[in-house]
Amino acid sequence: MAVKWTPNLSVGVEHIDEQHKIWFEKANDLFEAGKNRRTREVISEHLDFLDEYTKKHFSDEEAYMEKIKYPDIDKQKAAHKIFIDELAKLKRDYQEQGGKLSVIINANQMVLNWLTQHISNMDKKIGEYTKTLEK
Repeated sequence: MAVKWTPNLSVGVEHIDEQHKIWFEKANDLFEAGKNRRTREVISEHLDFLDEYTKKHFSDEEAYMEKIKYPDIDKQKAAHKIFIDELAKLKRDYQEQGGKLSVIINANQMVLNWLTQHISNMDKKIGEYTKTLEK
């Protein structure tokens, strides 16, 4: 199941939206690799990239929230930590289960839920708050 970034997922902060677009693209690469039964090493590389990119994105997003004194930054940080922990567990599961496709399917569902729910319910509020600063 492909995950696509659409304009309705725009946060309204350009650098955050650009990183989200890359995240969607790379998540799709992982799903395609799993669906096409690419080698375990290729899938591991995709998981590693998503892990590192996620950490960079969250760090950048949190730095931006600190810069603008975003009031719900602690909620965002807590949600980010949960996702990083879930992604680490997925990577471990993939390695421990010998590269089973079911782990990639679980990853697909987790990422789909995270991206759509987190962006829609939490990240969009960053954009809304940013707009109040521009007045």
